[in-house]
Amino acid sequence: MKISMRLLGPKRINRSWFVDLLLFLLLAVAGAFMAIPLVYLVNNAFKPLDELFLFPPKIFVRNPTLSNFPDLFHLMAKSWVPFSRYILNTVFITLIGTIGHVILASAAAYPLAKYKFRGSKTLFSMIVLSLMFSGQVTAIPNYMTMSWLGWIDTYWAVIVPAFAFPLGLYLMKQFIEQIPMPLIEAAKIDGASEYRIFWTIVMPLVKPAWYTLIILVFQILWGTDGNGFIYSEELKTMHYAMGQIIQGGIARAGVAAAVAFILMIVPLVIFVITQSQIIQTMATSGIKE
Repeated sequence: MKISMRLLGPKRINRSWFVDLLLFLLLAVAGAFMAIPLVYLVNNAFKPLDELFLFPPKIFVRNPTLSNFPDLFHLMAKSWVPFSRYILNTVFITLIGTIGHVILASAAAYPLAKYKFRGSKTLFSMIVLSLMFSGQVTAIPNYMTMSWLGWIDTYWAVIVPAFAFPLGLYLMKQFIEQIPMPLIEAAKIDGASEYRIFWTIVMPLVKPAWYTLIILVFQILWGTDGNGFIYSEELKTMHYAMGQIIQGGIARAGVAAAVAFILMIVPLVIFVITQSQIIQTMATSGIKE
């Protein structure tokens, strides 16, 4: 009995060009609608003061100016702590916290994903349960821990808690579980140690996971103000400085728009860069057991 090759082949989706055009237009409209706040924020940074208070507000700038950015640095240069110090604090906290979280989350997820030991299921259940709690719920225990360690009013009071974000550990475990165990066993037969297997085999294969972690953790730390843990003015972040500028009143509206642009543009660039690498990695390094 002969079976038609047409039945064995992949099923083609019969969809007209009109439906494709309609879907494209729908996605374009939805994308433009979601991009409006971003475009509005970028244009605000280059608006003179009179355009910032137009009613009804205009999305696009009419007379663009760069004066908001020099005004920002002139304003902060007269303060006790220059604005460059706030930038340095934010960059240091964000970089160390992001790198440390990616490394520690990956190292903790590897044994949970590939080895069965006593209490591993209970430990993973606790990790999943911790995803239910927000940072505000654990703020007091975190403060007590940092106080006991003597890290209050230091960078580490913000950086170290970032190492323990449960979402990163959960995400890394799910990705590492997809790596075939025979690949790891073959590396062991060749004499590779666990550390070498982790750095040369596991980490390159889970690039989508740690690029995703970079996006998530970077955005969280870049927007932190450190309130409750950092009290010294010279250790504060840009988010704190922006709050102080906004409290200056209407005259500082242009400067506040420039700070908002700076806080937004860096995470956006990181997102665009890592998103393209995530797509490329998923397309070229997929592996099945």
